[in-house]
Amino acid sequence: MARSRRPALAAAVTLREVWAWSMYDFANSGYTTVVITAVFNAYFVAAVAGQAPWATFAWTAALSVSYLAVLLTAPLVGAWADAHAAKKRLLLGATAGCVLFTAGLYFAAPGAVALAIVLVVLSNFFFSTGENLIAAFLPELADSQAMGRVSGWGWAFGYLGGLVSLGISLAYITWAQGQGHGGAQFVPVSMLITAAVFALCATPTFLFLRERARPQPKTDNPWARVLHTIRHARQFRDLRRFLVCILFYQAGIMAVIALAAIYAQEAMKFTTQQTLVLILVVNVTAAAGAFGFGYLQDAIGHVRAMALVLAGWIAMILLAYTADDAPAFWVAANLAGLCMGSAQAAGRAIVGYLSPPARLAEFFGLWGLAVKAASIFGPLTYGIVTWIFAGDHRLGILAVGAYFVAGLALLAGIDVERGRRAALDSEPTG
Repeated sequence: MARSRRPALAAAVTLREVWAWSMYDFANSGYTTVVITAVFNAYFVAAVAGQAPWATFAWTAALSVSYLAVLLTAPLVGAWADAHAAKKRLLLGATAGCVLFTAGLYFAAPGAVALAIVLVVLSNFFFSTGENLIAAFLPELADSQAMGRVSGWGWAFGYLGGLVSLGISLAYITWAQGQGHGGAQFVPVSMLITAAVFALCATPTFLFLRERARPQPKTDNPWARVLHTIRHARQFRDLRRFLVCILFYQAGIMAVIALAAIYAQEAMKFTTQQTLVLILVVNVTAAAGAFGFGYLQDAIGHVRAMALVLAGWIAMILLAYTADDAPAFWVAANLAGLCMGSAQAAGRAIVGYLSPPARLAEFFGLWGLAVKAASIFGPLTYGIVTWIFAGDHRLGILAVGAYFVAGLALLAGIDVERGRRAALDSEPTG
């Protein structure tokens, strides 16, 4: 295919390969949608933990433990992947781990709190590791001036994948409820469905996505590579500031993702079926946001685009906090979906634009470190507030809104073109 017909792609990259890369987003989004956002989180609070006063806190604490493990390992995993040209091999191992432990949630029956927590910690750790590794392929596939739109293609495809997994689970749950089955019967089966969809839909990634990196035997010590990056952090000051910005705004996003179903059921009194339908629709708006916003980002610039998204998040928090009926909450939830898709695609594109070409997995490991650090204290903030204030979920959502305000403030002063020059001028190896 002629270059003029596909200006968004890097040289020698085919549309089939980008499709295969996007299929991983399609595959793994079922995990976040069904397990973290829509089904298992609410089931954990209501059934596994029996609606104990500490149930929401226990859920957020389990997620925080898994994110802490990723935080401690992500840069090292990325550095090792770069040194050994092993992004794809490590991605396969992470995928297998997530699929296996997601299927294991089938055995998390009411009262089995410890087992459920262990399985959530392990499945989320492998999911998050795989998310970092697949993101590191983006700068190899996209033209440097089209990071936003190619990243948006992947995220949009991902939300559609979440829609498929959730849709299949919802169809099964509706049938099971018609047969008189309770949550203790149909939620475990939905975990098997999610694991199977992940494994099946990730297959094209391992068949068609190429590992373009070359081994770097002189730099195969991951600790040395990470320490080198830390010592030279001043050279990447724009990327460093953006990672701190991510740390804050992603805390708010992860709180919304982890607790959306709980908020809908506890604060808005939605039924399980109403909550699932809401999240199905929100996935559609998130896909639209990710796809369309990537083009806008490439047109108006990375910083302006991200500022627009963070302003949207602040508006969403205020709408959700003040919503006192279902229609108002529907508006807030769909604005969240639009901003979620846009923010995820935009953030990944900016990191790709600011990362040295020879150290993509390592720097996306740092991206993963920022995201997972945010994932620890974002949901935990919500959980602590609801615990202290006797289950006040409205105060919980308002508290995490402060993270979007901080992210917007930190965005000022970032010069992405200066950061891009620093990445290209940096040493190719550690």
